[in-house]
Amino acid sequence: MPFFYFLLFVLPLLGAGENGSLSLPLILRLDSRDAIFKQYLSDVETARKRLFLAQIPPEAMAESLTVYAYVPLESDDILGLAARCNIPYAALATLNRLSHPEDLKNGEPLLLPSSPGLFIPEKPGNDLERLLGSSQREEGVWLFIGAGKTKTRFRFLPGEDLSPTERAFFLNKGFHYPLENFQVSSPYGPRVNPVTGRPGVHQGLDLASPEGAEVYAARDGVVNEQGNDPVFGNYIIISHGDNWVSLYGHLSKIETTLNQELRSGNLIGRVGSTGQSTGPHLHFELRQNGRARDPGRLLGIFR
Repeated sequence: MPFFYFLLFVLPLLGAGENGSLSLPLILRLDSRDAIFKQYLSDVETARKRLFLAQIPPEAMAESLTVYAYVPLESDDILGLAARCNIPYAALATLNRLSHPEDLKNGEPLLLPSSPGLFIPEKPGNDLERLLGSSQREEGVWLFIGAGKTKTRFRFLPGEDLSPTERAFFLNKGFHYPLENFQVSSPYGPRVNPVTGRPGVHQGLDLASPEGAEVYAARDGVVNEQGNDPVFGNYIIISHGDNWVSLYGHLSKIETTLNQELRSGNLIGRVGSTGQSTGPHLHFELRQNGRARDPGRLLGIFR
């Protein structure tokens, strides 16, 4: 099925924004006393009926799609908001480009679509979006969605939901690879040390990547150790929940400070070849309760 292209315009209910740009209809309270919220629920009900009762072409669903805005309170969470809005959390998460429920930021406007579905951005910016973009879904409608002059081009798939793998990735704040582009040059397990020539056990992965490539935190955490080691060269160790730690070695540059709190995906360093190294790469380890775990087995489904 060919793609169709639309520019989604939402009529403002609250007047113009800054510099004369149009603003989305703003929901102040998620209850029946808010007339705009009542209208939003009516739009959602209409969209659900159209999806359930008939085979509506994606382009027709796109034409009738409306988008509202709501500023989350401190007590709000994405799953609760989805239930109150009668819209799947997958639609809220993908339209707002959230890779995990904790990414919801109180005080920042959240976009509320009137139709269930997935919104896959043209240019992925997080691991969930890269996972969605690598799926074999082919149908959809291209839309520009946003407030004012800030719009993002999405592929809208009406009525679609996250796959079990995508859902597990969204709900479970797991680890992801610390590099965007790499090749595994040495896997986890028994090997002969390429520098010393001695047999041993490689307790992590060697990820070959160009000198200076950005290295990212593999999960939320706190920097509990960093420095220079004869084997690992410039290294960083990050503590995570559930007694997990991650180690990043052979860095050319460290971009963190001791005790710094990090979010998953934050820049922490640059690929290098310091310590015992035969070329630019990142040595990446994951340990739980002090025991090394194979990152390839833990993260393999997301590559």
